[in-house]
Amino acid sequence: MYSKNLGKDNRLIKRLYFPWRTQEVCGQNIVYLGIGGNVGDTLRLFDKLFWVLQRERRVRIIETSPILKNPPFGFLEQSDFYNAVITISTSLEAKKLLRMLLGIERRFGRKRSFKDAPRTLDIDMIFYNNLTMQSTLLTLPHPHWHTRASVVIPISLMGLR
Repeated sequence: MYSKNLGKDNRLIKRLYFPWRTQEVCGQNIVYLGIGGNVGDTLRLFDKLFWVLQRERRVRIIETSPILKNPPFGFLEQSDFYNAVITISTSLEAKKLLRMLLGIERRFGRKRSFKDAPRTLDIDMIFYNNLTMQSTLLTLPHPHWHTRASVVIPISLMGLR
């Protein structure tokens, strides 16, 4: 594992699968996922998530960012977060992909107790192709992605965007 401080509050972490990149694409939809967590062994959970996504036949991981350790926002009385961005290709349409991602969060022990609460794993869909949509379940692109260091810094270190 490699670690580098990025200013006072942020630290960049590199592990075996973060960052990672392939040239393989499976499916016509390119999706950017923001992942984060601060409960339990988050770095180990990220490694497990990588393999869960790799084994999913309707998804192919194209690239992962380095991991960013950064302070929480919203509810501040909690541990720092680890965040990364994963680019995937998929044959799933956006709402079906969301359903799959919510199922993965539950498998990893995600509890939704209150807004900005501590969590084992959070998976947000940041971009889905160039799709713009707003529904009760899903807003694309993610409405706050450009204001969050937890997305902006990792995505800026990737080769695709």
